Amino acid sequence: MAWIYLLIAAAFEVVFALATNATEGFTRLGPSLLTVAAAAGGIFFLSLALRTLDVGVGYTIWTGIGSIGTVVLGTLIFGEAMTPGKALAFVLIIGGLAGLKLSDRRTAAA
Repeated sequence: MAWIYLLIAAAFEVVFALATNATEGFTRLGPSLLTVAAAAGGIFFLSLALRTLDVGVGYTIWTGIGSIGTVVLGTLIFGEAMTPGKALAFVLIIGGLAGLKLSDRRTAAA
C-alpha cells in the first residue's frame, strides 16, 4: 500500500508544480488555492507512505516522479522544450528511482 500512497503523493506533486506555474506569483486565486491543496495532499500521502518506506527512498522517489511528471506535462501543456540532454537526464533519473526501489530494505523483506 505504501507504493500506492507514494504514487498518489507524486501525482499531487505534479499538480502542485503545474498549478504553481499558473498562479502568476500567487496573484490568481484559483491556481493559488489549487497549489496549496495539492501541496497539502502530496505531503499527506507522502507521510502515509513513509510509515512503511525509508524516508530517503520515499522522499527521493516522490520528488523524482514529481519532477519527471512535471517536465513531461510542462512540455505537453506549456510547450517547454525537450532537448536530447533533458531526455537523457530523465532516463538517468528513472534508472536511479528503479534502483532505489529495488534496493529498499523494507521492500526486499516484504
